Amino acid sequence: MNAAVRAAVRRGWELGLEPIGIRRGYAGLIENDMTPLTPRDVGGVIEYGGTFLHTARCPAFLTEEGQKQALETIEREGLEALIVIGGEGSLSGARWLAKQGVPVVGLPASIDNDIRGTDMAIGVDTALNTVVWALNRIRDTALAHERVFLVEVMGRKSGYIALMGGLAGGAEIVLVPEVEVSLAQVAQEVSAGYRKGKHHSIVVVAEGVTDQLGSTHKIADFIRQETGLEVRVTVLGHLQRGGSPTAFDRILGSRLGARAAEDVAARRFGHMVALRKGELAPVPLSEVGRKEIAIDLALYELVHSLGK
Repeated sequence: MNAAVRAAVRRGWELGLEPIGIRRGYAGLIENDMTPLTPRDVGGVIEYGGTFLHTARCPAFLTEEGQKQALETIEREGLEALIVIGGEGSLSGARWLAKQGVPVVGLPASIDNDIRGTDMAIGVDTALNTVVWALNRIRDTALAHERVFLVEVMGRKSGYIALMGGLAGGAEIVLVPEVEVSLAQVAQEVSAGYRKGKHHSIVVVAEGVTDQLGSTHKIADFIRQETGLEVRVTVLGHLQRGGSPTAFDRILGSRLGARAAEDVAARRFGHMVALRKGELAPVPLSEVGRKEIAIDLALYELVHSLGK
């Protein structure tokens, strides 16, 4: 996100705009917590994860009173356009603002890569690289001690991180919420690997799978009981959300942020700037939402084929 804000500010200044940073997203908009941003204010931020403007969930923006306060801030401060960076919730807010007549441009940012209309969102590549980094280190222990490791990653409704991280990290099994499996099937797959001569297994578990099978620790207990193998659990948690952004994310954020500023200057509104087949393209906010199936099921088959 920092790369996107930096690019929007610097390209905006080139185009004669006067960028203002709103702290904590919609909460800051309601509370009038904002500050002017110059090219110097965004110097040195591109290498940091997260966002220097901070972010926050804002239940108040879902209420009539909160929405009224946000609109009043926009009018009172003379804001001529908004650039909204975020996931499904943030972009839904952008869509509502557009319906109220507020000029808005959206940018996709979600490590689950579950935003409809774009091939890739800001933050996805960095999160995946963090997962692969962790799997590489966990595999060292799994190999040395001949153990089964269950690695829980983020993804309550989307298995994208689990699938792509597992494929890149060489996992034997990946469990995602989009594909239903039983505890017995998981245990059988682990046992089959050991019968073929494997001495360790890495099972990547999207957190949303726990709605089907119970907690990751419950899954581990079942495998342990059914196979007699040593099983360990690692929950990566918010480790996936931090860290220095990858080159891909810095480039993507920079491209999206600069295009958003260009669209504002040209008075082109009501859309999200998306990455499609390597090119930037506008997608109407009315078409933006959460992908019901955010994974490629052919890749799901591939990761299990390669893990045998």
